[in-house]
Amino acid sequence: MRELSSPVRQSFEPALAPKKISRRVHDQNTWLGDSDPVHDRLMRTPNHIQPEILDSEEAVGRAQLEELKRIADSKEGDIVMILLGGRGAQAMYRIIGEVAKTSELDDLLKRLHVFTQDALAPLRMDNSLSFVRDFERLLGDAFFQKVKSFTPMQTDTNDLEGELTGYIEKLAALGGIDIFFLGLGPEANSASHLCYIKPGCGATAADIAGVIPISESILEHHINKFKVGGSAVTERDETECRAATHILTLGPAAILGARRIVQSIVDAGTAPAKRECYARFLETELSDHPQTRARQCDENPGLWLRLHPNVRSLVLPDVMN
Repeated sequence: MRELSSPVRQSFEPALAPKKISRRVHDQNTWLGDSDPVHDRLMRTPNHIQPEILDSEEAVGRAQLEELKRIADSKEGDIVMILLGGRGAQAMYRIIGEVAKTSELDDLLKRLHVFTQDALAPLRMDNSLSFVRDFERLLGDAFFQKVKSFTPMQTDTNDLEGELTGYIEKLAALGGIDIFFLGLGPEANSASHLCYIKPGCGATAADIAGVIPISESILEHHINKFKVGGSAVTERDETECRAATHILTLGPAAILGARRIVQSIVDAGTAPAKRECYARFLETELSDHPQTRARQCDENPGLWLRLHPNVRSLVLPDVMN
């Protein structure tokens, strides 16, 4: 088995099953987490992430696929992967979708448990602005027929918390997240979101997932990235999407507990605010005081990624302009 390369090496124990899932409410945000959390995650030594600048979206996609292959080579048994919605991993999905029509990746795919990381709700699962439909479009039937399981966040239910609890329990039962593909979403004042953890939502290092009120910035960001990414969006689907009231999202504990994070930013040309967001993400000095650091991460949730010791950040040249 090959050892994973990493720009930072720290003592790191990935998160497994919480003893009991706790429920915490902050303003209108409901967070589900570990009732006996690992308290030192917030105060990990910050990772000074070094961007890896690649020349094309295709190159980013191939680098992402190589990371997935490395994970497969580094361990025995099943692999748990978190899909990234929007543009950031579309090139990888297209590559995998084509290769899945052959037998080249069959040994890997049959070990793969695939999960989504966020969603808008309520929303029909077959809405063209649902991540599930976009993943099906890009990855293709052969991929979903070959993977061991596919678990999306259910958005067409009256019990969002109950469904999200079951989702967390399934992730935990599989031993936690092996590889988490992440992007970086723009927010006001050059802040950023990871998954759909928005500024001011009160997420903490113990929160695995949450149900939070939708924000106008995330709604517009969500719809725009589908349209730019090539989805055929009907007027009916967009109207339904704009009526969504909540966001389902994985939380900081899921990110910090993953074994490997692969971040990608390929759409600064169509989302130019990402340039300043990424610069602030890279350059912010994280406080050594726990309360101040927690406030920094709540004001700018992208900073949670700086507390993970095993991150690869893939970007195109225009992100650094």
